[in-house]
Amino acid sequence: MSSNKVLFVTSNRIGDCVISSGILREIARQVPGAEITVACGRPPAPFFRSAPGVERVIVLDKKKAAGHWLDLWRQVFGTHWALVIDIRGSALAYVLKADRRIVYSRRWETGLPKVEMISRLMGSEDPLEPELFIDDLARAEAAAVIDPALATAPGPIIALAPIAHQPGKSWPADRWGELVDMLKAEPRFAGWRFMPVGGPGDRPPATPALEAAGPLAIDFVGKGDILASAAAIDRAALFVGNDSGLMHVAAAAGKPTLGLFGPTEWWLYGPRGPRTAIAASNPVRGEFAPIEALTTQRVFEAVLALHDTWIGASDPATP
Repeated sequence: MSSNKVLFVTSNRIGDCVISSGILREIARQVPGAEITVACGRPPAPFFRSAPGVERVIVLDKKKAAGHWLDLWRQVFGTHWALVIDIRGSALAYVLKADRRIVYSRRWETGLPKVEMISRLMGSEDPLEPELFIDDLARAEAAAVIDPALATAPGPIIALAPIAHQPGKSWPADRWGELVDMLKAEPRFAGWRFMPVGGPGDRPPATPALEAAGPLAIDFVGKGDILASAAAIDRAALFVGNDSGLMHVAAAAGKPTLGLFGPTEWWLYGPRGPRTAIAASNPVRGEFAPIEALTTQRVFEAVLALHDTWIGASDPATP
């Protein structure tokens, strides 16, 4: 009897999970009626809870001596898998009973943007574009914070993500406050609300932006999991953020998205989609500069350009 069960081993990082989310639709194409088990890190796990075809999410908490892989093996070794996909490149796929295996290795790193690399790995001729799977629970959690704020002062929202969890990716926190001050004084942003988004540990880098926004702030830092944050970003008209998972969420939501980059490969990890742009400390591919070299004026001008391209003179609809 043929199996329709698929194991998808993905990242422990939110951004990588968003980048590779198009794999889920491709699984459904390659394995009709697929029953998908996703194994991923704890932060991105809620992202998959309402994804199509996903019947189980296994949280992969890192342990000493690769104990997390042993834990995962214990949960999946007794199943006959139609397909095992491992974009983390572990040996797990080779010790499971599977009709077919797709396992990432460094030979796939050919300088293509990550979405295109993942698409080739899966054998897809078309790019497997990132996708969000926002459920009613996440939208309700976002609304519980956003709706009361808009009731007192309605206006379009610019979402801000002043966080990144790797050294060198975080634009200095004080510059987020400077950026908000400049946008508040800009006629294009008259009446706008400023909404920092992040996890519970992201409040320190978000504080200058919140303080600068004052009564125009909507505080969505530590207010929910990644899916609630995605639902909040989906309520925004524009997004500005560090190279982070939330940047990829905003791009996947189709929001005009500006990603801020320092000494990382924006040509590989930049936000995906036609409504996106970057502001890099060094915009020359293959060259690097610290993110501190990215001035507030350059980011401000990039935000205005994004606004003028996708919103223009007309007021965006209030979310």
